[in-house]
Amino acid sequence: MKPKIFVARAVFPEVLARLEQHFEVESNQDDRIYTADELQAKAQGKVGLFTTPSEPVTAALFAANPQLKAVCNMAVGYNNIDVAAATRAGVMATNTPDVLNETTADFGWALMMAAARRITESEHFLRAGQWKKWSYDSFVGPDIHGATLGIIGMGRIGQAIARRSLGFDMQVLYHNRSRLAPEQEARANNARYVSKEDLLRQADHVVLVLPYSKDTHHTIGAAELALMKPTATLTNIARGGIVDDAALIAALREGRIAAAGVDVFENEPAFKPEFLDLSNVVLTPHIASASTPTRLAMAHCAAGNLIAALSGQRPPNLLNPDVVKG
Repeated sequence: MKPKIFVARAVFPEVLARLEQHFEVESNQDDRIYTADELQAKAQGKVGLFTTPSEPVTAALFAANPQLKAVCNMAVGYNNIDVAAATRAGVMATNTPDVLNETTADFGWALMMAAARRITESEHFLRAGQWKKWSYDSFVGPDIHGATLGIIGMGRIGQAIARRSLGFDMQVLYHNRSRLAPEQEARANNARYVSKEDLLRQADHVVLVLPYSKDTHHTIGAAELALMKPTATLTNIARGGIVDDAALIAALREGRIAAAGVDVFENEPAFKPEFLDLSNVVLTPHIASASTPTRLAMAHCAAGNLIAALSGQRPPNLLNPDVVKG
């Protein structure tokens, strides 16, 4: 008899077919969003879970399902999983790093440029039939080329963003938990390590690409926004909670920064409706990794982790190696 798993969200049919070669699969192709209690019930009798960031994988779920052996998240981020509780319960937890680095970096640039060059605002103006003449100051905004790019969170995605700046003749500043090796800085367009405060004061465009944790909660709040230039932009492709959204809304409304691009929100998919009243923000629904090849690669990566974990192997992207003996 094949081991039983639950796939918590709709996924590519070819990925389900791959999983069905190894497991008895219950899947949620209707794509319902399950509460913590509902997910706990769905996990009954299952040894593996294929999850996404929308599923709360809690200590209570592990306590109610001692048969669980693996939870494999289709995402780089995993703040939806209580990894410490998984470790205590002896459950392997995995994520899907690397496969989305380049696609996410592409999108970070798209969002930053759309915010700086007022793409959304000008399109709404055109669609509303308001374009009657050319004007010298119509939708002027800051340049990207020749500007200073500030990256907070200089992991694989942050470095990919920095590499793209070479063609725009930008100076790159970065802040990270630790400084990169000199050869990494060189590959990232000679990125220069500075304090977070200096980065915010100097950068023309700030991009956030750091993981969410209690230590990074509200990395950007009112005090940090006050350090930024009034002509600067802020782009968040990291996680909701990295930015104090209320403080960002206030800064945008009052013109204390020029514009923002926001792909992730506190408490998403719910978000503060005040964002919708602002013309100087580009809003997208957490789609930085949303190219077809990348999302398929993420799903296959999560499936591969689950197959390995439940076949007695060490999954490639194990987040809690303490659960594996030896």
